[in-house]
Amino acid sequence: MTTGAADSQKLYQQIARAISTAIGDGRYGPGDKLPSERELADDFGVSRPTIRDAMIALEFQGLVEARQGSGVYVNASAPVAEDAAELEVGALELTEARRLFEGEACALSAATVTDEHLAHLDQVVGQMARSFAPDEVERLEQEFHLAIARATGNAAIESGVEDLWALRQQSPACVAMLRRARTNGAGDFVEEHRQIVNALRERDPKAARQAIHVHLAQVIDDLLAVAELDALQQTRQKMADQRRELARRTEI
Repeated sequence: MTTGAADSQKLYQQIARAISTAIGDGRYGPGDKLPSERELADDFGVSRPTIRDAMIALEFQGLVEARQGSGVYVNASAPVAEDAAELEVGALELTEARRLFEGEACALSAATVTDEHLAHLDQVVGQMARSFAPDEVERLEQEFHLAIARATGNAAIESGVEDLWALRQQSPACVAMLRRARTNGAGDFVEEHRQIVNALRERDPKAARQAIHVHLAQVIDDLLAVAELDALQQTRQKMADQRRELARRTEI
């Protein structure tokens, strides 16, 4: 199995789509076990982490199920959404929207936050510092930001922030990309959230807005770094394909 060099999607998205197509074509039927991570990496000529990201995207689409210690299996009744990738919101787009909207929500929260709100936020940050499972960290991050929205006392703002997080969860590629960015990021995820709480505790709207802007600007930087790595990997793969083709032609 190979991916098209001209495809503008990220490498793991190309692989997820290729496997999704194989499932739709019947190459892998309901209940079938997919090849191992190592086998897929060899087939596609990519790294195992890239295959892992593709599996995350497929699992979020409901196409496959990862079974601990056994492997990845095709779901019995999973529909194949051929145009899912085109409908997904991009991680950069979503983070930019969050930076604009949640920055103002955080500024307003600084004027309305209560000691009870702050105690809850401190508790969530403490749990973040002790959590390592990606799903748990993502749940805590969502709880943290929704708690700030609730602290505004404005139901419309709370609903708007909830909608942004729902949009994130509806996009498997977005979730996978943000997970990679956080795992490989250069920032201090927990400390960034702690600084947001500190600004809220000071009841300083400007500092609160700035703190959440700093946090989400770091997320954007981390996303760009991952995109750059993907682009480099695609270039390396393209050059390797060209070398193999040239070597084949010289043997004629």
